[in-house]
Amino acid sequence: MPNKVKPGKFVVEPPTLTCLGFEWYVEGDDNRNATVEVFYRKKGDRDWLKALPLLRIQNEESIFEFYNNSIDYITPNLFAGSILDLEPDTDYECKFLLLDPDGVIGDTEKRVTVKTRPEPRPFEGGRIYHVYPSDYTGPKVEPAFPNLMAAYYMGWCEADWWCVAPPRVQPGDTILVHAGVYQDDWNFYGADIWDKGMGTPFQGTYYLTAQGTPEMPIVIKAAGDGEVVFDGNGNFNLFNVMVADNHYFEGITIRNTYVAFLAGQKNIIGASGLVIKRCRFENIDKGVHTHWSGSKNFYIADNVFIGRHDPTMVHGWTNFPPRTSPHPYEQCLSEYAIKVCGAGHVICHNYIAHFHDGIDHATYGVPDGYPPYGHPEDYPMEAVLAQDRMFVSIDIYNNFLNNLHDDFIEADGAMYNIRVLRNLCINSGTNGLSQQTLYGGPAYFIRNIIYNAPKAIKHHANPSGLIYYHNTFITRVEANLASNYHFRNNLILGWRPSETVFSSETFTNYTSSDYNGFRPDPEAEYSFKWKSPPFNIMKDYAGPMEERSFKTLEEYSKATGQDKHSTLVDYDIFVNVTPVDSNNISKVYNIEDLDFTLKPESAARNAGCVLPNVNDGYEGVAPDLGALETGQSLPIYGPRP
Repeated sequence: MPNKVKPGKFVVEPPTLTCLGFEWYVEGDDNRNATVEVFYRKKGDRDWLKALPLLRIQNEESIFEFYNNSIDYITPNLFAGSILDLEPDTDYECKFLLLDPDGVIGDTEKRVTVKTRPEPRPFEGGRIYHVYPSDYTGPKVEPAFPNLMAAYYMGWCEADWWCVAPPRVQPGDTILVHAGVYQDDWNFYGADIWDKGMGTPFQGTYYLTAQGTPEMPIVIKAAGDGEVVFDGNGNFNLFNVMVADNHYFEGITIRNTYVAFLAGQKNIIGASGLVIKRCRFENIDKGVHTHWSGSKNFYIADNVFIGRHDPTMVHGWTNFPPRTSPHPYEQCLSEYAIKVCGAGHVICHNYIAHFHDGIDHATYGVPDGYPPYGHPEDYPMEAVLAQDRMFVSIDIYNNFLNNLHDDFIEADGAMYNIRVLRNLCINSGTNGLSQQTLYGGPAYFIRNIIYNAPKAIKHHANPSGLIYYHNTFITRVEANLASNYHFRNNLILGWRPSETVFSSETFTNYTSSDYNGFRPDPEAEYSFKWKSPPFNIMKDYAGPMEERSFKTLEEYSKATGQDKHSTLVDYDIFVNVTPVDSNNISKVYNIEDLDFTLKPESAARNAGCVLPNVNDGYEGVAPDLGALETGQSLPIYGPRP
């Protein structure tokens, strides 16, 4: 029977420090009423805890002609989802129950034990090398070297022999770089003959080619005796780590270069296990870049990225209202702080300001292994995609992003279990969170704050599988041309007169919204819009859509069945949040002047629904709406003390 579900391949995705991701491929369930309940516990504990159910994914389409490119992709038939906010370096037992009123053909339960990753650390038993600047005159700890390349390789040169020597470093070794400025002049041929130079004659790039291991990385770290500055002298790329797996950088300043860390490129090669902690980036175009689909397990944490864009004003890059640029086109002086591709990456507690974009997943195209044109007539239960090249299990959390021209965070081009959690985002010229496109999901957007942006989200190229829970959006939501997305427990407050505060344009009538708080713009002709296929059709990517527009929440809810438990709110629910000044849209707001916590008498208090593993431990009779729960500690945004 086509409505019965038959379980197939079960996939455990690469674990991160605090989250686990899973995929369970199935056949059947044409009427889409099967579910997978999820439970977890620390290994050795008695009681099971409940997590969010896996998201039902069923052949959603991403078919789109996009500028000079096209996307043609249909998801397989599966469930996918995550267990969130776990402890690092810990074993967890996970239980999955497959249920279907029409019947299950095969086993209904799956159990696995998975260990979260530990936070990367230097290996304590490795050799230690010291690097001192050329003008250093004090005592040195041996073995000591005049530059990084001399310590990293068995020899170094600023001329023809620059690449002769093999690496000196081995897994577990540490290079301690002492205070000073390290800048090369790659035009000074043979500078080493005069005891000058950094050993980077090829456009001043540090090409690192040794291999560490996750347990024994190769460490390049500030020695702790003052600021360590690597200055690119205006070059294209400072650190090339495209073949350097498991390298660890900590405590250094990188400046005056186009690409600080070049870690991978599509169809060429890329690194895995890159760690960048407590570093500072300034006067750069791009901070960390990989487009390699096989890159895995980056850890980018507690860094500061400062771009070249004007810190005194907010403007967009399209030269269209509401953020009109003073230039005929955006002068993109700094494109993004971080762009990754692959699986298992963790990007957390960074401060990012004055870029075009903040944190991006690469817009890669259809995943490796999928037919580039069209799709299989019968998509196999065990997907044809290359499992080790899928864009899955990526965490972006507790970052503070400020003054971006385009988007704060882009989940563009990712697949399953992308977790965007607890990010503080203020001052954007164009959008908040982007999904352009998303191949199936889920992408979890949970407890993010967005303030001073024209709109909260950007849907392009038919993304599917989007979860928006407990966000505070001080701007409108325009969820256009997407599938299988869900809003719960959000606060959505408009600030521009006459704009629709919430609009949904979905190809699937299983898209849903409820338990949200809305502040419509008072001058808007319509406050709510819901566009979808006729309600008697489950999904339709080609047929006509019905657009329904409503002035009031009551009218919208009654006609669509959405947001039956949602409520109206206003800015007085917050301790100190005011609307963005629509007459001064280039203004940069300071976080010190804002407080997004809820007042005790707020209409958003106790107005949400229970979401296991998301709002556990709430205070009162029900969870609060928005990003901040009353009675719980405030998140740390940006670098930790």
